[in-house]
Amino acid sequence: MLLTASIATAHPINRLEDDGAVNSGKETHAHDQHGGNEGHLPATSQNVDVIGKLDLFTEAEQEGRVADVSAKGNYAYLAMFREPSCDRGGIQIVDISNPASPKAAGLIPSHLGTYAGEGSQVISLDTSSFKGDLLVYQNEICASNDKGVGGVTLVDVTNPLQPKKLVEGFGDFSVNGKSQTHSNQVHSAFAWQDGAKAYAVLVDDEEATDVDILDITNPSRPKLISETDLTAQTAQTGPTRPHGDAVFFHDVTVKRVNGMQTMLVSYWDGGYVKLNVNNPANPVFIADTDYAALDPVRLQYGQQITPEGNGHQAEFTRDNQFIIATDEDFNPYRVTATMENGTEFTAIQGSDVPQIDNDTTLSGDTRAVGLACEAASIPAPAGNTIAVIERGVCDFTVKVQLVEAAGYTGAIVFNRTGEDGCETLVSMLVEAGIPAVFVSRTDGFRILTGSVPAGYTCSLDGSGTSAPAAETNGQTVEIDAMFDGWGYVHLIDANTMQDIDQYALPEGQLAAYASGFGDLSIHEVATDPDRDLAYLSHYAGGFRVLSYGAGGLMEVGAFIDQGGNNFWGVEVHKHPNGQKYILGSDRDSGLYIFQYKGP
Repeated sequence: MLLTASIATAHPINRLEDDGAVNSGKETHAHDQHGGNEGHLPATSQNVDVIGKLDLFTEAEQEGRVADVSAKGNYAYLAMFREPSCDRGGIQIVDISNPASPKAAGLIPSHLGTYAGEGSQVISLDTSSFKGDLLVYQNEICASNDKGVGGVTLVDVTNPLQPKKLVEGFGDFSVNGKSQTHSNQVHSAFAWQDGAKAYAVLVDDEEATDVDILDITNPSRPKLISETDLTAQTAQTGPTRPHGDAVFFHDVTVKRVNGMQTMLVSYWDGGYVKLNVNNPANPVFIADTDYAALDPVRLQYGQQITPEGNGHQAEFTRDNQFIIATDEDFNPYRVTATMENGTEFTAIQGSDVPQIDNDTTLSGDTRAVGLACEAASIPAPAGNTIAVIERGVCDFTVKVQLVEAAGYTGAIVFNRTGEDGCETLVSMLVEAGIPAVFVSRTDGFRILTGSVPAGYTCSLDGSGTSAPAAETNGQTVEIDAMFDGWGYVHLIDANTMQDIDQYALPEGQLAAYASGFGDLSIHEVATDPDRDLAYLSHYAGGFRVLSYGAGGLMEVGAFIDQGGNNFWGVEVHKHPNGQKYILGSDRDSGLYIFQYKGP
């Protein structure tokens, strides 16, 4: 839960009005925030046939417009994202009755000022109130738009050529107990039927009780039946915690495993979580994964660092013995930071600012500038000086742009007191022309005064030791870059929740591919219902096929088109013609239809 705090008090705010901390699924998909996605890997095709493809943008390119993909029968459904400008999104229906020649077959528009992304699904329901095919998709709101809606939209697509919206924008209509006119933004959603009842789980972007479950037995009249916060059960602490400390709900699936309706939750730096949802009104925690003290993939490259975390999306394998999970990481660099007295500290780079990398460092004297929310309150720098800013009151972009205008060469923001404060490290969504990093509250004190004062306190209620005064001159700091690779895949024992093996795109672990080849992070996985295979949407890394087993993961297929790809979604689809296809949604074009032809 994000709270903004002054020195002495804290008060809850709506995440639509937060200070730019990455604390929800929506904020993880600013895909160009770490240096752009220009370039691509060479074209390749190994054990994969392209059966058909559809480019929706032959007349005018719309890079980043396509998001998730789902399918039922002779139709596929593509979620339409906010890029390149946040116009009305929705669901593009695609006729795949002839897989070799898919055709656009209509658009289900989102509400004005709203777009769709991660959660597109079609489920066949048979309840007392509805029998047919139901499309479920989530709603996120365009920035600075007061007409968008959150929640989920439920559409009767029993006849896909005549879709009927049953409800639009339904979800949790309160943030921290305060009612609002639209429901909370939802990053992903998943629906299932259990006996005579049907349910949907929503990823609530706006509060800590972010696992929201609806009863959709009557999809025209859904009901919110539970809200759950998994932070306490999943957050890792101490020096070996994942790099970044962001613990929130990102993605989800539900599957009956050994007679139990089991929800598999991707909880970012909290890892992957199993919940018993036999009674969805009262989800019960079963177990979760923990990230290792040292990143297992980077160890193979001789680098001893903490894992990035970023538990993004996961699926059970066909026999439920394993979980295949994708850790999404768009920044292949992290920083190494040292104060002049030799103290090392952890710093998290901001998003849309000059990145500290092999070519860029941040070093110099430091000076406290207070909250830096008003230009008049910011003391002037003395030469090459880095501003040290306390978090709170205004957002990160305001702070960093103001110190940039004042003449500072870089910015270090240290955490406030209160919820989400103290030693928590957050990733900042921030736009400015100077490098900017985030550090813990105690490291802010160390930079400015050399040590944490005797009697220091920092409380969740917003009380605590006051920050050093503005104009305090601190230590010189040196902040350099360290390559740490792009996001990769885990094979997890579904019973013990232990990490067995990892698959990392080879280029994604080499510094030579850190820029100029697109985003080389993994995104999503779909497991084969009949074979020990998993299919990956790997952004600019293309479409990948893995085999799995007790011995680990192995790549057995790959595809990248001429000119490159940018795959977001992946779905296994059994077609009415009796064939099994894998659908991939390319963010920049539309739909690809594959078949794996390997052994």
